[in-house]
Amino acid sequence: MRGRNRDRDRGRDWDRLPALTARLCLHSPDRGPRSARAPKIYTGTGDAGFSSTFTGERRPKDDRIFEALGTADELNSAIGLASEFSSEKGHTFVEQLHKVQCMLQDVGSNIATPLSSAREAHLKRTSFSEKPVLELEQWIDKYSEQLPPLKAFILPSGGKSSTALHFSRAVCRRAERCVVPLVQAGEADPNVAKYLNRLSDYLFVLARYAAMKEGKEEKIYIKSEP
Repeated sequence: MRGRNRDRDRGRDWDRLPALTARLCLHSPDRGPRSARAPKIYTGTGDAGFSSTFTGERRPKDDRIFEALGTADELNSAIGLASEFSSEKGHTFVEQLHKVQCMLQDVGSNIATPLSSAREAHLKRTSFSEKPVLELEQWIDKYSEQLPPLKAFILPSGGKSSTALHFSRAVCRRAERCVVPLVQAGEADPNVAKYLNRLSDYLFVLARYAAMKEGKEEKIYIKSEP
């Protein structure tokens, strides 16, 4: 009975939510009806500075897995802000940004499932394929073909939509830096790192595209005189 209670407490832990909510995402294969009862937001199980992975491990909250999870969540929030600005301007790529946000939930699910402790059932629910990476490459090519040649370093600028996308790109680079050590340690799928790498390129191209469509000027880097 005591063992079942511990499992139940782990199941309520907030930091397992990225893996659980991924099932509700548009791109999750096992999407379907769920109980109407909402999970309790506060549980107290992390008050001692530890939290649970999707596999049930208890790790310190400053573990690199939770650092990567938190940065992926920050990236998702940054893209959400960029999406709101872009929606106000009527950009059609907003639907793509929503899809990216859903994919980042799946990224979090994979990160929250360290391969060293994952069982087959865990891997089946949180695997991450190369397909989203290839999709990003298609989007990058599509927008790149419509942009003027890049002749100078661009500063984050070009209107609210563009600047918010540049900010998202910078957060994405940090998320990638957090995930790379996990991949190198064999704890996360290499496709997750690839996805974040392509995503930063996509966000850069999209920022330039947004500025162009809105008729906003992109500020360029000018070297200061010595």
